[in-house]
Amino acid sequence: MPLDAICLQAVVEELRPQLLNLRIDKVQQPARDQVILLLRGNKRLLLNAGANAPRIQLTETARDNPAEPPMFCMLLRKHLVGARVADITQPLLERLVRLELDITDDFGQPGKRTLVLEAMGRRSNLILLDGEGRIIDCMRRVDADMSAQRQVLPGLYYEPPASVGRLPITEESEEGFRQKLAAANPERQLDAFLLDSYFGISPLMARELAFRTAGASDARLLELNETGRTNFWREIYQFSDAIKENKFTPIMLKKEGSPEEFACFPILQYGGLLEPERFDSFSALLDSFYEQRERQERVRQRGADLIRTATTARDRLRRKLAMQEKDYAATQDRDRLRICGDLITSNLYRMARGQSKLVCENFYDENCAETTIQLDPLLTPQQNAAKYYKRYTKAKTAEKYLREQMEFARRDAEYLESVLEEISHAETEQDFIDIRNELRDAGFLRKQGKKEIKRAAKPRGFRTTSGFRVLVGRNNRQNDQLTCKEADHRDLWFHTQKIHGSHVILCTEGREVDDDTIVEVAKLAAYYSQARESGNVPVDYTMVKNVKKPAGARPGMVIYKTCRTVNVTPDEALVKRLQCK
Repeated sequence: MPLDAICLQAVVEELRPQLLNLRIDKVQQPARDQVILLLRGNKRLLLNAGANAPRIQLTETARDNPAEPPMFCMLLRKHLVGARVADITQPLLERLVRLELDITDDFGQPGKRTLVLEAMGRRSNLILLDGEGRIIDCMRRVDADMSAQRQVLPGLYYEPPASVGRLPITEESEEGFRQKLAAANPERQLDAFLLDSYFGISPLMARELAFRTAGASDARLLELNETGRTNFWREIYQFSDAIKENKFTPIMLKKEGSPEEFACFPILQYGGLLEPERFDSFSALLDSFYEQRERQERVRQRGADLIRTATTARDRLRRKLAMQEKDYAATQDRDRLRICGDLITSNLYRMARGQSKLVCENFYDENCAETTIQLDPLLTPQQNAAKYYKRYTKAKTAEKYLREQMEFARRDAEYLESVLEEISHAETEQDFIDIRNELRDAGFLRKQGKKEIKRAAKPRGFRTTSGFRVLVGRNNRQNDQLTCKEADHRDLWFHTQKIHGSHVILCTEGREVDDDTIVEVAKLAAYYSQARESGNVPVDYTMVKNVKKPAGARPGMVIYKTCRTVNVTPDEALVKRLQCK
C-alpha cells in the first residue's frame, strides 16, 4: 500500500526530534525519483517522489549512485549542502511534508529554503522553494498543457494542491457524523461511506473501522441499528483521538513471510490470514517493506534490456535444441537405410529401371519377412542403392556432430539461465555493467564501442556468528575469480545442488569449522540462488581444491566430485544479520 496521510503523520512525528538542527553534508540522487540527504551524525534521509512508493524516512539501505549526478541533484547540492534542518511539518492529514531549512548564501547572509515532498501517487513531486515561497526547481515540472489548474514551474510561487472539499476525519463531531449517516444511502458499505465523507483516511483503515464496528469489513449501513451506529461513532472517535495524540505503532502484515500491508495501528480485519510484525520505528518498517519491491523495480528499469537479450537468446537455443534432438532421433534409425541399400543390391537381377518400389524378402529378419522399399523411378536400381547408402553415411556423420552441437546448446542455455539469475540478484549499477560486459564477451551482446567500466565491484561480504568471513559472487566472472584465483585451497566452497546460484566461499584460514557455521553459510548459498523462495534446499560444500574449471567452459561453470550436502531453508533475516556493513 502507498504511504497514507496518517502513516505519513506518524513518520513525520518520529523524524522531527531526530532531524532538528542537523546539518546536511551531502546530497545524492541514486534513482530518478529518489533523493538522499546525508545528515550530520551519519543519518540518511530518503525522500522518494516515485508514483509507486512516495515517502520520507531515515534509511539504512545502501543505494548505488550514478556515475554522473542528475541536474536536479546538482541544483540541490548547490542550495542545500551546509543547510540545517529548522523544522519538518505536515499540513493536517495531507500527504505533503515541508522540510524547512536554514542556509547561508554565497555572500554569507542567512536565508531560508524549503524542500516540499508531495507524496500523492502518480502526482508525487519534490519541490525546492526559496525564502519567499517561489519555486527554484522541482523533480517534475508541470506546465499548462499538463494541468490547467496548477502549474509547478521554476519562478512561480508555490501553491499547495487544491483541497478535496471533505472534512478531515479528526475534525468531525458526533452531531455532524450522525447527520452524514442519516443522509447516506443505506446500501453503502461502511468503508465506502467513510471514504466518501471524510478526508485523510485510507481504504485499509476505513475497512478496519468497519470491521471493528460490525465484525465484517464489507458491512452495509442498513445493517446497523442504533447501538451499531453508536459503536461506529465510538470507533471513529477513538481512532481520531489516537491520531491527535500521535499514538502510533509501526506494524507490517505478512503473508507466508512476504510483506503485504503496513499500518500505524493494529489491524484485526485479516484474522489469521496475515501475520503481524511490529517494528521499533517507521523508518525500519519502510526499509523492510520496500526493499524487495525496490530491488525488483531496479532490475526492471536497469536490467530490462539484459533480461530481454538473455531470454531471447535462451529461447532461441531451446528451439534450436529441440530441432537438433529431432534430427538426432532420426539418425538413430540409420541402420534401416543401410539394410535398404543391401536389399536393393541383392535384388538387382529382379529389378528394372522405372520401378517405384521393391518387394522382397528381408534376409536380416529372423523369419525373412517380406518388406517394401520405396524407389525413385527416375533412377537406376544401382543409383537407388547408392542413394540409400549415402543417406546412411550422412546420418552416421550427423550423429557425431549433432551430439556435439546439442552439448554446446545445453551448455549455453544453462549459462543464460545463470545470467538471468544474476540479473535478479543485481543490486548496484556496477552489477549491471559487469553482466552486460560478460554477455558481450560471451557473444550474446553486440560489441559497440568500448566496454562500460566504472570500478571493480567487490563480492558480497558476510561474517558468520562464529566470526568466519564469507564471500558471495555477484556474477559468473566474479564466481570464477573467487573460486579459481582468490580463495585459499583450504577454504570451503558452497553451491546449491543442480540449481543456479552464486559461488560462496567460507574463508577458514586453516581453522576448524563448526556445524552451525556450515548451516549459516549454506543458507547464504541457498538465498543467493534460484531456490531463494524454496524450502529444504540441498547445498553442496567441499574444499576449494576439489573444485575445477573445465577447459573452454562458460564463466561460472565448474565441476567437483567430492562433497557433502546439507539441506537448509533460505533465511532473509539471517542474511541481513550476517551482512557486513
